[in-house]
Amino acid sequence: MKNKKFSPIFVFIILTFVTIILSFILSFFNLQAEYSTVSYTNTLQNNVIQVENLLSVNGVKYILTNTVSNFVNFEPLSMLIIILIGMGVLEKSGFAKIFFTLITQNSRKYTITFGLIFLSIISSLVGDIGFVLLLPIGAMLFKYGHRHPLGGIIASFAGICFGYGINIFLTSMDTSLMSLTLSAARVIDEAYSINTYFQLFIMIVALILGAILMTRVTEKNIMPKLGKYEFDEVETLDKVKFTNRELRGLVVAIGAAIIYILLIIYMIIPGLPFSGGLLDPNGTYYINKLFGADSLFNQGFVFIITFLFIIVGLAYGFMARTIKDNTDVSECLAFSLDGVGSILVLIFVSSLFISTFEKSNIGLVLVAYLIQVVDAFSFSGISLIILFFIIAIICGFFYTGIQSKWQVMSGLVVPTFMNASISPEFVQIIYMAGSSISMAFTPIMVYYVIYLAYMEKYDKSNQVTLLGSFRYMKSYGLMMIALWIILLLGFYITGLPIGLGTHSGLSF
Repeated sequence: MKNKKFSPIFVFIILTFVTIILSFILSFFNLQAEYSTVSYTNTLQNNVIQVENLLSVNGVKYILTNTVSNFVNFEPLSMLIIILIGMGVLEKSGFAKIFFTLITQNSRKYTITFGLIFLSIISSLVGDIGFVLLLPIGAMLFKYGHRHPLGGIIASFAGICFGYGINIFLTSMDTSLMSLTLSAARVIDEAYSINTYFQLFIMIVALILGAILMTRVTEKNIMPKLGKYEFDEVETLDKVKFTNRELRGLVVAIGAAIIYILLIIYMIIPGLPFSGGLLDPNGTYYINKLFGADSLFNQGFVFIITFLFIIVGLAYGFMARTIKDNTDVSECLAFSLDGVGSILVLIFVSSLFISTFEKSNIGLVLVAYLIQVVDAFSFSGISLIILFFIIAIICGFFYTGIQSKWQVMSGLVVPTFMNASISPEFVQIIYMAGSSISMAFTPIMVYYVIYLAYMEKYDKSNQVTLLGSFRYMKSYGLMMIALWIILLLGFYITGLPIGLGTHSGLSF
C-alpha cells in the first residue's frame, strides 16, 4: 500500500465527503466571522458569515437538487468540449503536425519555452480562455518539438496561474478590482482617484523576469523529471519531410486564418462602418466594451477561437488531401472527443466538490478571519506588506474568486494600508500577486481540473495524481514568491514609481 496512488477522481470524491463532515463540525460550534464591505455612500458596512451545515436536511437537499445543474453549468466543461472540437480538426487534418514542427525544428528549446510561458502570462488579458486553449497548444508544441508534451502543459499552466497577477494592459478584472479599491480608498479620502496605468512599470519588470525565471525552472527542474516520452508509431517525428501539397495547404490555411482574424479585429474596433458589433456598448473603458457582460466578443470568444481552428484545419486538409469528403470532416470534428469519458467523470466530481465547498462557506469564513489579522497586529511598512502578501496567498487556497474575495478584503485592508502611508494601488498589486501564487495549488480553482484532464490525456504511464500535479508547481511557486517579495519591497524601499504617476507610498 506504500506505493498506492489515488486517482484525482477518487481524491475529489474524498474531498467532497470531508467538506460535508467538516461543515457539520464547524457549524456545530457555530463558527462565523465578520467582514466589512464598502457601501455606495463610501462607508463601511459590517457583514456576518457563518459555516453552513451540509449534513442537515437543507444541505442534503441542496446537493441532491443542484449536483446535475452545477455540472451542466460548470464553465470549464463547455469550454473544454468546444475547444477540443477545434483542436481535433487541427490535429487530425495534419495542420498541427506541420505547423508546430516548422516552428520548433530550427528553434532553441529555451526560445520555444520562453515564448509559450510569455504568451501564457499575458493570456489573462482575455480572461480564463488560456486554461483550455494554451495547455493543449503547449502539449502539441512540445510533442512536435520532439519533447515530452507534459512539459508544455506544465509550463503553460504555471505561466497562466503565476502570471495571473501580471498585467501590463488593463484587463476587465483589473477594472473591477480597481472599482472596489477606489471605493475602499474613499472611506479615508473622498477625493481619491486612480490612474488607469497605475501598475505599468512594476508589471513590465514582473513580466520579463517572471517569463525568464519560469523558463529556467521548466528547462532545469521540470523537463529532466519527466524523462523521455514514448511516441506512438504514428507520432514518429524523426527527420520529418513535408510534400509540396502539404506546404501549399499550410499557406492556404494561414491565409484563411489571417482573413478570419482581420474580420474579427474589424468587428471589435469602434467607430468604423459596420464595426463594433461585437462590443458591449455600456462599457466605460475599451477593455470593458471588449469583455463586458453584454459583449458578444466575450460571450462568444471560445466559439470564435474554435471556429478559427476549424477553418484552418479544413482549409489545410482539403488542400493537402488529408480531408476528402464529409466523412473525413466528421471524423476530424470528433477526433479529440474520443475517450473523453474519463475527463467528463473527472470534471463531474470536481464540480461536485467545488460547489459543495462553496456552499459550506468554509473558505469565506476563513478569509474573513484572516483579514482581521492585517489590522490586529498593527504592522506598518515592510512587515505589513509581507504579512498581507502571505495572507493573500493563504486565502487563495480556500477561496478563489478574485473579485468576490477582494470585495470581502478591500473594505478593511485598503484603509489599513492608507493609514500606514501605502497607496491603495500598491495594495491591489500585492493582493493580485498573492492570489496568483495560490491559484496553481488549489483544486478549488475551477480550471485546475482542466490541467489534470490534459495531464491524463498525455500521460501514458497513467500516474497522474493530485499531489503529483502540485509537486510540478512547487519550484515555480517558490521562485515566484521570491520574485514578488523582491519586486514589492524593492519598489517600496526605493520609492520608484509603480506606474504612470503612481507610487507605492502615499502622503495626504
